[in-house]
Amino acid sequence: MRRGDAARRGVRPVRLAPTDVLRLGLLGLTTRRGRAVLSALGIAIGIATMIVVVGIPASSQRHLMDQLSALGTNLLRAEPVPDRTPPVLLPEESAAMAARIGPVTATSAVANTHTTVRRSDVMDRYDNGGLTVLAARPNLLDTVNGRLRTGRFLAAGTDRLPVAVLGYVAASRLGFATVDPRQPPQVNIDGHWFTVVGILDPMPLAPDLERSVLVGWGAARDVLGFDGHPTVVYAQAREDALEGVRAVLPATLNPQLPGLVQVSRPSDALAAKRATENTFSALFLGLAGVALLVGGIGVANTMVISVLERRREIGLRRALGANRAQVRTQFLTESVLLSLLGGAAGTVLGVLATVGYAGYQGWPPTVPIASVAAGVGGALLVGVVAGVYPSIRAARLTPTEALAAP
Repeated sequence: MRRGDAARRGVRPVRLAPTDVLRLGLLGLTTRRGRAVLSALGIAIGIATMIVVVGIPASSQRHLMDQLSALGTNLLRAEPVPDRTPPVLLPEESAAMAARIGPVTATSAVANTHTTVRRSDVMDRYDNGGLTVLAARPNLLDTVNGRLRTGRFLAAGTDRLPVAVLGYVAASRLGFATVDPRQPPQVNIDGHWFTVVGILDPMPLAPDLERSVLVGWGAARDVLGFDGHPTVVYAQAREDALEGVRAVLPATLNPQLPGLVQVSRPSDALAAKRATENTFSALFLGLAGVALLVGGIGVANTMVISVLERRREIGLRRALGANRAQVRTQFLTESVLLSLLGGAAGTVLGVLATVGYAGYQGWPPTVPIASVAAGVGGALLVGVVAGVYPSIRAARLTPTEALAAP
């Protein structure tokens, strides 16, 4: 009975409840379980591929980003403009002033003591090997993301004691490879003996510290006659606000004459990091799109074949009173359910594969929440798109055409 005939006779077609639609959609999957499993496997592989090609590069990217961040990509260095007469002096509280800038997360300072360091007091007092003696704050190492190769760093409790930490290059030029706590080496700074308590690892983004001998701020004042004015202020800030902090830092350190303070530009490592992020993002988008396309083609192919095989079933339902909208809804629901089942399985499989591979490589496992949501949402979208044509084709079959099919 056609809808027009039913309307003329006063009979309205029965509207299917959502539970009935769901049951009809599951009917096609449960009666052909083997094909449904293979079809769901196809979409599962597509979704799992999408999550893997997003998750594994994301884990690798995070590992790379951690390495670049460890170099100090978010570090700014402020110092007076050199060769000025009289010399420009930064305030003694410069580090605290810079710390008041909102996006700044850590600050520290060093100061040139204008003294000479030698391994022995019998060496030429003017031969310092190109090394600089710097007064340093105890939090310097954390601010510049430095690491100790051996020994320990300066501490607040030893700030006034004659102890020193050598930069990597400074230790090599002075002939020290390690620090033995039982018999620590000593260096002579302007006729005063300082005990070496630590040696730093290389710091590619802070070569001036590699060629320096670091002493406590209080010891530099008491023993070396240091005047307390820092020569370099280090500021660590959020990467997204780095350029803004760089713009306001000179006026913060020297409000009267900000032009006499120069600030280093963000490092090339930060530019490389941002370029890497953009490259990875484009790669993720392309690979995810290919994976979803492959899965969608598989589901569409399965649903078209299902319509061809079930023409007699369609004809029987039409003859018993099902209208075109109900047939169309049945096959569209079946396509969506098939894709969702495959998408859920593929999401779980992709997450497990990503975590396992990242753990094997020693990377921090990273599975973007967006990729998991895209896996389920993509499966839903694929099911809708892939089911549109088969459902319309099934709905267009008349009862006589469908029942006459071989």
